[in-house]
Amino acid sequence: MSKQAEFAVILKMNPMFADLGADELQRISGLCHTQQLTLGETLFQKGDPGDALYGVRRGQIRIETGASDGSRLTLNFMGSGDLFGEVAVLDGQSRTADATAGEATELFVLRREDFLAFLEREPKVAIKIITLLCQRIRWQSERMEESMLQPLPVRLARRLVALAADFGSEVHISQEQLGVFVGAARESVNRQLQAWRKDGILDLQRGRILLQNLNKLTTVARNE
Repeated sequence: MSKQAEFAVILKMNPMFADLGADELQRISGLCHTQQLTLGETLFQKGDPGDALYGVRRGQIRIETGASDGSRLTLNFMGSGDLFGEVAVLDGQSRTADATAGEATELFVLRREDFLAFLEREPKVAIKIITLLCQRIRWQSERMEESMLQPLPVRLARRLVALAADFGSEVHISQEQLGVFVGAARESVNRQLQAWRKDGILDLQRGRILLQNLNKLTTVARNE
């Protein structure tokens, strides 16, 4: 499979591009190029212009920000097959966080200027993407409301299950970072993790969590 075909598959899996046809996706993926990053290399920093959309071909990107005490907080992990920067490629506004390679990484890159030029030539595709963005806004609004109403164990389990889907049963994340993800204090996160540790659902190591019973954790995530 060519690199362009791989990028077309990644685009197809993203809600913003999911309803586009194969020919449309192929034309968009033909605009991309690849970029290599070494471990720890910065892709962009907070405040940089949003001039591209990225797809992870292999490796890992950490989306990070600075904490009030000067430390770094990881807000999200992007692994193989993940797409990020969809909004920035349309509005061109400044990046709201830093992006750093968590390991040697290869990215697909779709420049904003190339994508906008394509949309000018293909107004029907632009209309489809506007519709998909509206659907995404509605979906995110529903998820936000849901997350505010769900108890901490459910929110925490859902985040761990999602991370496991991308990175396997050994999740490299601190309890403070988990707290940022689920909107809870580190102490509350620790109490819940310790309870799950006693139940044999997971084990805690320095800077990582070993998920030992993903079935039970998934049941909690589903709030069953």
